[in-house]
Amino acid sequence: MEDIDEAIVLPKHQLGNNEFWHPSLSKFCLKEKLVEDETLINKFGLKKKIVQVGQGWEVPELGDEITVNYTGSVVNGARFASSTEKGEPLVAIIGKDPILKGCQDGLITMRKGEISIFIVPPTLTQGTHSLFPGVPLDATLEFHVELISWFKVVDICKDGGIIKKILLKSEELELPQKKDEVTVKYEVKLEDGSLVAKSPDNGVEFIVNDGHLCPAFEKTVYTMRKGEQASLRVQPKFRYIGKLSDGTIFDTKGYDSTGPFEFKVDEEQVIEGLDRAVATMKRREAAIVIISHEYGFGDSKTEAKSTVIPARSTLYYEVEMLGFTKVKESWDMEADEKLEYAAKRKEEGNSYFKAGKYSRAGLRYDMAAKYVEFDSTFSAEQKKLGKFFTVTCNLNHALCQLKLKEFTEAAKLCTKVLKLDPCNVKALYRRAHSYLELIDLDQAELDLKKALAIDSNNGEVLQLLQRVKNTQSYYDKKEKTLFSDMVSKLKI
Repeated sequence: MEDIDEAIVLPKHQLGNNEFWHPSLSKFCLKEKLVEDETLINKFGLKKKIVQVGQGWEVPELGDEITVNYTGSVVNGARFASSTEKGEPLVAIIGKDPILKGCQDGLITMRKGEISIFIVPPTLTQGTHSLFPGVPLDATLEFHVELISWFKVVDICKDGGIIKKILLKSEELELPQKKDEVTVKYEVKLEDGSLVAKSPDNGVEFIVNDGHLCPAFEKTVYTMRKGEQASLRVQPKFRYIGKLSDGTIFDTKGYDSTGPFEFKVDEEQVIEGLDRAVATMKRREAAIVIISHEYGFGDSKTEAKSTVIPARSTLYYEVEMLGFTKVKESWDMEADEKLEYAAKRKEEGNSYFKAGKYSRAGLRYDMAAKYVEFDSTFSAEQKKLGKFFTVTCNLNHALCQLKLKEFTEAAKLCTKVLKLDPCNVKALYRRAHSYLELIDLDQAELDLKKALAIDSNNGEVLQLLQRVKNTQSYYDKKEKTLFSDMVSKLKI
């Protein structure tokens, strides 16, 4: 049973008779009206009642920055949170704020000035209990929310590197092109508010394609309209200088006009030693990293940009961590996002496994399984798929651990699988294999007999059972010989 499970099946939404397409939400919602002025917003049980109608027709979207007054309480119970008690409104990103996370599908239906009551069932209150331990886990919560204002937020590069918040919208439709000349006014500040650069009062002119000041200007101006005002949060990345022991520079990244160097940790985009070192660094940290040849370019000489790196070279990197973007956490994802993430990580794990890179494969399988562990917001079909990913990815991870001779970890992963699927023959087989290597022969035999009770003609199980019996016989003989020797010595 040395094969990995490669299947990846994503659910397809099937429109039911009581569903309709909601243009503001861009998703399917239930038609059912619960009571007068109270509406079921999503299929997970979120309800909304409008207390005061808002202005206009525009509504915010997921990821936008909102300013709200709110009060949170347990239905028919005590209040546990309130922005008015703090004396100032809450400013939050829709979908990321842990307090209003369960209301997010309702928040994106609100208009400016609207006041609504949201009834949030226990399935959507994940994260609230960690902030307010006094709130019962099974409690239905009620949030009174007033939408004061919001700003449109755009992820320019889709990786968190440049975040644009639109402060003043423009009614113009046309966007600038590469060869257009634009006039821009700006101020550049650090996080502490200190001013770094400022344009003249009448602005600066430049060709869009030529850029100005930093790469973020060019990327952002493409998305702006005449008269638009916006604030940018630019996330710097990473740069380094690589040297040999004699001081020869063989590589530099992030110090030229191309801007900071960006890469994903544990994706084999840089040498292993640099990959591992960067994963331990904090923002704005600078360090000298010394990397032995085992974690560098190995036993062979390597052609670099301006020199040849001799075989078995020790490398010296001057590294500056300018910033990083963390992987989106599971609690910040919608149910479908979690399942898609798990599918992608599993595919990556399969590729690494086939290449014999079992540590990297195991990490991907672990990531996939963890993102679908908590399924409180999953529908019945999504729960089935979540279980599928949990079982297959933990099984694949167990096989990786067996290849790496990490037998205790392999056994633990198989135990996880068997809690969900007690009749899984592969899990019983791989746990028995782990127990055999750990010389826990009784447990190995017990698992194999369970597997045979499910699949009596499984040849691999029968072969492993014979190995267990042979090993048991060997240790029985060894014990018998040792006992005989001890008795002989006592007689003397």
